[in-house]
Amino acid sequence: MSAVPAAPRPASADAVSAETAFPLLLTPPRPRGGWRVIPARTWAMCAVELQKLRHDRTELYTRAVQPALWLLIFGETFTRIHAIPTDVPYLDYLAPGIIAQSAMFIAIFYGIMIIWERDSGVLTKLLVTPTPRTALVTGKAFAAGVKAVIQAVVVVALAAVLGVALTWNPLKLLGVVAAVLLGSAFFSCLSMSIAGIVLTRDRLMGIGQAITMPLFFGSNALYPVSVMPGWLKAVSAANPLSYEVDALRGLLISTPAHLATDFAVLTVATVLGIAAAASLLGRLAR
Repeated sequence: MSAVPAAPRPASADAVSAETAFPLLLTPPRPRGGWRVIPARTWAMCAVELQKLRHDRTELYTRAVQPALWLLIFGETFTRIHAIPTDVPYLDYLAPGIIAQSAMFIAIFYGIMIIWERDSGVLTKLLVTPTPRTALVTGKAFAAGVKAVIQAVVVVALAAVLGVALTWNPLKLLGVVAAVLLGSAFFSCLSMSIAGIVLTRDRLMGIGQAITMPLFFGSNALYPVSVMPGWLKAVSAANPLSYEVDALRGLLISTPAHLATDFAVLTVATVLGIAAAASLLGRLAR
């Protein structure tokens, strides 16, 4: 008598057992959803931007020249002639302003990179990915902030060599990093917003050059607000660079500052800048 044939094993049994044994190999990872998407994509975009800096550090070296000249020539000269009344030596007073200025100069032309990415087709590819435009802009903005922090380290080192009485309190230095990041993020978003309006590199370069020096001279980077004429005080009060400089002075050389107000203004300005740049980004891809 022949043996009764065994019942056939279901076709899916092997798959079920394999899936049970190796769930990570056969089950795709769950995609991030909701609020977790933006931080992850923001970090990814920031990392991509910083990779460019890793391959070409020339920008860092060349941009260190201008703040060095401001400290060595302008700072040393005005310290000797006592032309600007300050409560501390003028070189000490100037150093935080030059840190903010060098950070702004890095960020204010960041929109040129966006236009270059548009011309090379990179921006169009980024905009069709699931990456939110807010994350794309935020990543680029804080990449500019990281570049500015590296620049700030160079200026702080030079100021220390020149004898500026800086604080080395770790918490205050973290505050300096935060102020530079926020200030640079705002000015890079301002540049990207302008890029979304003018659409060409030549126009953006012209507007950037037209507003850079007024922003610098219309702040408290070089002189106290108390010596400004009334109209310039109004300009300084509306200038985010003034709040960045005030925060840096309070943190680095312990002058009286309004840190809560300074960081609140910088944070609000950065959030508004990100929103504006994200809303205008689509115009570049048309």
